[in-house]
Amino acid sequence: MKRYLYILYICFACLGSAQEQLKGVVLEASTSKEIPLQGANVFWLNSTVGGVTVEDGTFTIPYKFSYNKLVISYVGFKTDTITVNKNKFIRHILQPSDELDEVTVTSRKQATTKSYLKATNTFTVSSEELLKAACCNLSESFETNPSIDVNFADAVTGTRQIKMLGLSSPYILIATENIPAIRGASQAYGLSFIPGTWVESIQITKGAGSVVNGYESIAGQINAELVKPITDDKLFINGYANASGRLELNTHLNQKLSDKWSSGLYIHGNLRNQKNDRNDDSFLDVPLKKQINLLNRWQYTNAEKGVVSFINLRYLNDNTRSGQVDFEPDRDKGTTNLWGSEIDTERFELTTKLGFVNPEVPYQSLGFQTAFSYHNQESYFGLNVYDIEHTSFYSNLVYNSIISDSRHKVKTGLSFTYDAYDELVNANSYERIENSFGGFFEYSYDDLDKLSLTAGLRVDQNNRFGFFITPRLHVRYTPWEKSALRASVGRGIKSANIFAETQNMFSSSRQINILNSGGKIYGLDPEIAWNYGISYLQGFNLFNRKADITLDFYRTDFENQVVTDWENPFEINFYNLEGDSFANSFQLEFNYNAFENFDMRLAYKYYDVQTDYLSGQLENPLIPKHRIFGNLAYETEMTSKGSQWKFDLTYNWLSRQRYPSTVLSAPEFQLDEYSPTIGTLNMQITKVFSPKFEIYVGGENITNVRQENPIISPDNPFGSNFDSNFVYGPIFGRMIYTGLRFRIN
Repeated sequence: MKRYLYILYICFACLGSAQEQLKGVVLEASTSKEIPLQGANVFWLNSTVGGVTVEDGTFTIPYKFSYNKLVISYVGFKTDTITVNKNKFIRHILQPSDELDEVTVTSRKQATTKSYLKATNTFTVSSEELLKAACCNLSESFETNPSIDVNFADAVTGTRQIKMLGLSSPYILIATENIPAIRGASQAYGLSFIPGTWVESIQITKGAGSVVNGYESIAGQINAELVKPITDDKLFINGYANASGRLELNTHLNQKLSDKWSSGLYIHGNLRNQKNDRNDDSFLDVPLKKQINLLNRWQYTNAEKGVVSFINLRYLNDNTRSGQVDFEPDRDKGTTNLWGSEIDTERFELTTKLGFVNPEVPYQSLGFQTAFSYHNQESYFGLNVYDIEHTSFYSNLVYNSIISDSRHKVKTGLSFTYDAYDELVNANSYERIENSFGGFFEYSYDDLDKLSLTAGLRVDQNNRFGFFITPRLHVRYTPWEKSALRASVGRGIKSANIFAETQNMFSSSRQINILNSGGKIYGLDPEIAWNYGISYLQGFNLFNRKADITLDFYRTDFENQVVTDWENPFEINFYNLEGDSFANSFQLEFNYNAFENFDMRLAYKYYDVQTDYLSGQLENPLIPKHRIFGNLAYETEMTSKGSQWKFDLTYNWLSRQRYPSTVLSAPEFQLDEYSPTIGTLNMQITKVFSPKFEIYVGGENITNVRQENPIISPDNPFGSNFDSNFVYGPIFGRMIYTGLRFRIN
């Protein structure tokens, strides 16, 4: 600890020698507005001194009077060299390149953006990419992304769950604007609480993430950037309807109130009151639902004083009903007449962000984030009752600066979290308060040529875990042109909120058992894991068209894991790991701009995820070893009036998946050891009439693949064999949808 504090002291002492800085912003010209360019290279001619633009297109680099030629470059755009006679704010717009092998503007906007310069294996999903599918909420935003796996948690509630590197979402730090958001009580359903139209972009980081965002990340980080009042359309309307009776309406209203203040009101509502039972098992294929979701966002910008601030107020009310088709809550709730479930959620959030950039010393900045949330869920699943009340507070103070020049950057700060849980599980009550206070330090080096690295260290004191250290390291090396070889290692630690994270278990007749009693949370110990990864990205030209290929391998090793054991069909058991638990993930991805306005993305993924259960080492259930992914996207040329057609096709093939053991069940309820393989095909066509108006129509699972008998013993849902957790594929079948988008800039 003394050594760590000494390093901090030395680093801060070095900051005093930092030199004068030049700052500016790099933009691209669009048909409707100027868009910030993230990842553009900015450097002084005939030197190794420079930087890379961040998310809002801004940059800060060292400045001396002898520097007078500034080079700005970005793949797919003309490289510009501008003369700088004095230190003043630079505002520059890059133009698309006229060279055939560099014209990739369409591909860049629609596909994920991969950086050759970042130390972390991070890629950005743009808003254009999100529009390629029926993206109604964040849980449905990854259908065209091969790095994220999406499936249903059970056959009753219709909840989508995501996985990364073979691990479920509790092992992924999911944030909105770098504030941890999907955690605790919101873990199971929180992704469906963030409407897709609110999302400006998504940054996905594989492996151990930054220590700045906390210690809970194990498999990776997903950060959703929300639309900004100052750059979003003044009016935006998105309407959606599908064959299951789902209706949605999104409205954005943004107003610039003064030179410094802007405000946005974002309204989301969805309704599904149509009952569907296509497989005639007496259970709804998709739940009935009502949701109202309101966000009021305030943005303050004072460029002269270097201050940017956001204030968000949000209210959510979500009601979901599922179960047997003829179930009526007023009549059947709490009885064995018919099996039914209701999940009523009310949530309130207040988040603030304050950023300050020193106008006199622009490489120094200070950021402060706070987030308060109150989450109340009242629910029942047949005769199982689960209520949870979660009050949470989060704060993070981050200081940014450099050492000597912009190649050496440092971040340091303090964070505090407070979580109060009150849970009712049938007749048992569980209450706890968990809080932690910690500090972090992160050093980044980037020579803008061959090497970049990010090394971080967190120290935290948790009232449940005690004192612990979380190290993270990311390294990027460029052996030759258009290449990036990356390696990472990091440690993560988290609480296992076993009831909130595994709510699908309530949609069964299983008995819930916690087999340990000495730990601090439900008698269990915290989950601790190390993640190791290596990846390689290579860009090249194939038949004079742009292409790239990515290979990555990640391994997660658990020091301790709270094992969720489904291997007894009449029980679900939670216990601390004794033995080994690991997840190996390999992915090969190929992207190719085959011809003008036509993009192809192909991927193969292999998983080896195993755990030592009480019954021995087994593959984790319902995880396919092999996955094949394909996405084709084509756009016609845009006319002078801004009209065009867009076509998108996505295919997913999953190999067989191991079922939890059913050998103890009666013969008529026993399943094979593995599920069948499955392939699904999604398609969407969009007609853009003008920059203001477009309509789209599409289909999910257009080949109408369906899992037969997804529920065990549906005719006796209060019997001992009832279980809805053996889901490996679609239940509803083909889903046709349509929608429209209207905007006024």
